[in-house]
Amino acid sequence: MNASSLPSLIQRFFTQRLLEQQGLSSHTVASYRDTFRLLLSFATQNIGRAPSKLLIEELDTSFMEKFLRHLELDRSNSVRTRNVRLAAVHAFFRFVAINEPALGLQCQRILAIPAKRYEHGPVEFLTEEEVTALVAAPDSRTWIGSRDRALLLMAAQTGLRNSELTSLKRHDVVLGIGAHVRCLGKGRKMRCTPLLPDVIAILKEWLLRQHGEPDDPVFPSSRGGHLSADALQRLVSHHAATACQACPSLKEKTVTPHTLRHAAAMSLLRRGVDLSVIALWLGHESSETTQIYLHADMLLKERALAHANASGLVPTRYKPPDPLLAFLESL
Repeated sequence: MNASSLPSLIQRFFTQRLLEQQGLSSHTVASYRDTFRLLLSFATQNIGRAPSKLLIEELDTSFMEKFLRHLELDRSNSVRTRNVRLAAVHAFFRFVAINEPALGLQCQRILAIPAKRYEHGPVEFLTEEEVTALVAAPDSRTWIGSRDRALLLMAAQTGLRNSELTSLKRHDVVLGIGAHVRCLGKGRKMRCTPLLPDVIAILKEWLLRQHGEPDDPVFPSSRGGHLSADALQRLVSHHAATACQACPSLKEKTVTPHTLRHAAAMSLLRRGVDLSVIALWLGHESSETTQIYLHADMLLKERALAHANASGLVPTRYKPPDPLLAFLESL
């Protein structure tokens, strides 16, 4: 295999750059892997050759822009997801620019593709009634339904990230005294999250039904391996559609695996748990990240307003002191 060929560069990027040099976590590597799966699949459809036969020169700026539009328009990915995929592409072409100077101009043009700006709307989360309806949606009489119920309940109570849920192994779940679940999150931070009695009961039932070795996934796919990110998304969307019959308010929400993480955080916040504790619970680097949940719940804002004292001042309307300032104010 030619050292400057696309297959060779991609393999070296993952083995040398990401794993050996940067030592990235398995979660981050999996995110990069998913990006290149999508990219190579799109290239095969549009260029008409197998991934191993593609040329790196064919992945030019025009192609990359088409790929990014495909993510947003055809796959209905959010702008944030589009930017995550672009970040992985940028990381690869920075590696290519260092190792293949002859491709420097192509790399510069791709690296110049900017991330897209997007509005930071309020966090969408589920109420306790909506979570209950979602968890009750799977048919627990079947193997898949029993797995999905246990997964949804754990996600809504622990707030684990998507990758943390799908990578959980049986030895990560402790159901004895001080029941908890261990996971390696962002930044290689290990954290333990306690489990509530109802979650413990469901997990015990599921693990007794699904026998396996300590290193086997807690929530395996039908083939026995780890669930993919897409499979988890389809799972949640399917049961959310079913739960709409029992809880119509779910029809107004876009329910994703990350929505369950937000639901766990909001449940803790409504019970008066301090933001710093919630940050530790979710594995946030800083409690400032957790402050987004303060803006999400109107009830919390109404309670804060109820404790505010009226100033007794009559509001007045601002009047510009100068015609030029008045013109600027009118713009």
